[in-house]
Amino acid sequence: MTTRSLLSAAVLGATLAIVGCQPGTETASTQVEQVALSESEKANALFEEMFMESVMSSPMSQTYLGIKQDYDKLDDYTEAASAKELERAKANLAKLQTIDVAALDDQTALSWNLMKDQLDQEIASYRWRYHNYPVNQMFGMHSGLPSFMINQHLVRSEDDALAYISRLREFKRVLGELETNLYKRAELGILAPKFVYPYVLSDINNVVSGAPFTDGDDSTLLADFKGKLEQLELDETKKSELLGQAEKALLESVGPGFASLSSTVKAIEAQADTRDGAWKLPDGSEFYNFALARTTTTDMDAQTIHDIGLAEVERIHNEMRAIMKQVGFAGDLQDFFEFTRTDPQFYYPETPEGKQAYLEEATALIDDMKTRLDSLFKVKPKADLVVKAVEPFREKSAGKAFYQRPAPDGSRPGTYYANLYTMKAMPIYQMAALAYHEGIPGHHMQIAIAQELEGIPKFRKFGGYTAYTEGWGLYAELLPKEIGLYEDPYSDFGRLAMELWRACRLVTDTGLHAKRWTREQAIDYLLQNTPNAESDIVKAIERYIVMPSQATAYKVGMLKILELRDKAKSSLGEAFDIREFHDVVLKQGALPLATLESIVDRWINSKRES
Repeated sequence: MTTRSLLSAAVLGATLAIVGCQPGTETASTQVEQVALSESEKANALFEEMFMESVMSSPMSQTYLGIKQDYDKLDDYTEAASAKELERAKANLAKLQTIDVAALDDQTALSWNLMKDQLDQEIASYRWRYHNYPVNQMFGMHSGLPSFMINQHLVRSEDDALAYISRLREFKRVLGELETNLYKRAELGILAPKFVYPYVLSDINNVVSGAPFTDGDDSTLLADFKGKLEQLELDETKKSELLGQAEKALLESVGPGFASLSSTVKAIEAQADTRDGAWKLPDGSEFYNFALARTTTTDMDAQTIHDIGLAEVERIHNEMRAIMKQVGFAGDLQDFFEFTRTDPQFYYPETPEGKQAYLEEATALIDDMKTRLDSLFKVKPKADLVVKAVEPFREKSAGKAFYQRPAPDGSRPGTYYANLYTMKAMPIYQMAALAYHEGIPGHHMQIAIAQELEGIPKFRKFGGYTAYTEGWGLYAELLPKEIGLYEDPYSDFGRLAMELWRACRLVTDTGLHAKRWTREQAIDYLLQNTPNAESDIVKAIERYIVMPSQATAYKVGMLKILELRDKAKSSLGEAFDIREFHDVVLKQGALPLATLESIVDRWINSKRES
């Protein structure tokens, strides 16, 4: 469990509930039970120790989890830090193997197996630690650090403000470590394709534009610090002093750090080429197979995944043709795609008012869904959810939409971010499916519930398996249709368009990284097979290129959840309760798909026996 993996986490969970034994009965069976409980206590204490050791080695993870011990520091991105994480993983695996697994209760045995799998994977992943692009249009310290300061570093006291300034002073060091990592990859022949670098340079320029770096309005970080400072009950002299310190840190650390990074990015850009797939990397095919196994939590190879994608695309196209008939559209599917892609009725205007209307309607869709949850779920999240637009400094390069989990102390709700950089990439007919995926009953439902669970270790509350998490998100797009939503045919077409998008991902991701498709081939496939705007398509393919395998998780995970639900319905008949099924899926936290299947199977058997 690396500190890097914790950077998506948000809050600490409750301490583990340890069940005690009743004194005074000394039969052989209770002695065995006491031994089992004792070993389970020992295991859960070890899980807690491992999790917190990882968290406390990462100041940024601490902040995501609401801990302020190292609130004035940023993480270490050196090779020495990576080696230290590897040694910690090996040491933790040795500790884990001292546990007597046969003496554990069922829940703790599940935790033990999950922890072992995670540690094994972390150790195996070390070989591939350079097989990624640390700066790209999707993520990286060049955009991640400013976003972290804006969205995660709360300022509620003078000490918090001073910690913010200290972190600004850390930028130069962290960005320097990033440069070292970039040059190391260049030596190994691991360079992002040519198209990536203009996006990165644009993001860098956005961060250092404006005061105190240049003339004009305040820069993104200065504006953020000023806004947070204004909320404090401090005298104006103290505020002015703090503001001066922040400006100095921006000029002496942030500005020079980004200037140096910009030079490095330009130098590496000159060495880059236009080859797009992971196949081009050292041992690229082996790496991609490793990535697929990690992402999907299955043993399916690239060809199998590619073929599933082709079959799903054909099925969804046929369902779309039925909607064409329903709305009386004359023409073929390509004509219908062009109609939905270009007709103004399907888009809000490219204005502040149009963007605000989108946010308000997305919020209304989520609020309506909240009122319908009782028919589908027993367990529901306590944390609230808000809808926001992606901030201007990163909206040009950021993805279409994403979710940020809530904080534990109520200081930050869950957030669905919609990217409104261009409204042509956010059709109204896809709005409902997108809101359900990122919000409720999608990511917020699953992730907030997981971190609010009691009685399981924190590494399970805040860990994740992409196929499970994104599979649930895609399943959550379908679920509202089953209770009568998507009544408008175009809205249902939008749902299918979103599912089609994920089916096409199976084809294009494997096409790019295993079949040596070019960026242009992959773009053309989506243009021919989806109704999405060309700008949306280009951004998507570029995302798949820099994140090999990630895009395969959605459809693989959704298909498994639907397969398990169908199995439960078939086995249980009238005894099947959708709310109980969702409890089984959600109340263990994120799981590998094979583990989820075994848990659902046990539930089915227990229901049949009762």
